[in-house]
Amino acid sequence: MVAYVIAEAREIIDEDAYQRYRPLGGAAVQAHDGAYLARGGAALALEGDWTPQKLTILQFPSLELARRWYDSPQYTNARSIREGAARMRFVAVDGSGS
Repeated sequence: MVAYVIAEAREIIDEDAYQRYRPLGGAAVQAHDGAYLARGGAALALEGDWTPQKLTILQFPSLELARRWYDSPQYTNARSIREGAARMRFVAVDGSGS
């Protein structure tokens, strides 16, 4: 069962701190069997009034592994560096299609 994490950086407040976070976040994703499917590319709203700024889509082997990544000491450290640097939203979704 594959899972996806969709993250949106709604507002970057401190670009320097956000740039320090990115490689640490990326290393945590890789260490937890995750992969980047999209990272900050252009987004096109097709319906509704959602105007995403910077979207990231991650893939993990399961919802449980996505949760372990998010709660891991490695990613907790990365998040602490990002704290106050960006307003974020995260959601994890089961991608099995059921």
